[in-house]
Amino acid sequence: MNDDLKLITERLDAGFKRLPQVRYQVQITDDPYDKTYNFFLNYQHRGQRLKSQPLHSIRQYRLTYLEQVVKGLREHTKLSIEYVGFTGQRWPSNQRLIQSRRLNVE
Repeated sequence: MNDDLKLITERLDAGFKRLPQVRYQVQITDDPYDKTYNFFLNYQHRGQRLKSQPLHSIRQYRLTYLEQVVKGLREHTKLSIEYVGFTGQRWPSNQRLIQSRRLNVE
């Protein structure tokens, strides 16, 4: 396990409380201006606003490296992962689209 994945999983485990009627999701954003990939833990209590907790920023701006981190993250947790800012990009290993549709982020 590399250092980035270790840090992300530690912070994810600390923020994931398994509370009833709370929806949890991991969000990964592509920031092409700073050349980073940012990880967030989004959670929403029933009837309340969505909250976002930053987990980590990866400075190695390569899709092959991100793919390794995401693979390790999927092995660690079963939470759904949302990709933002990856429109038109494909995973290097299997050429699948990373983000299938463009999200309207306000």
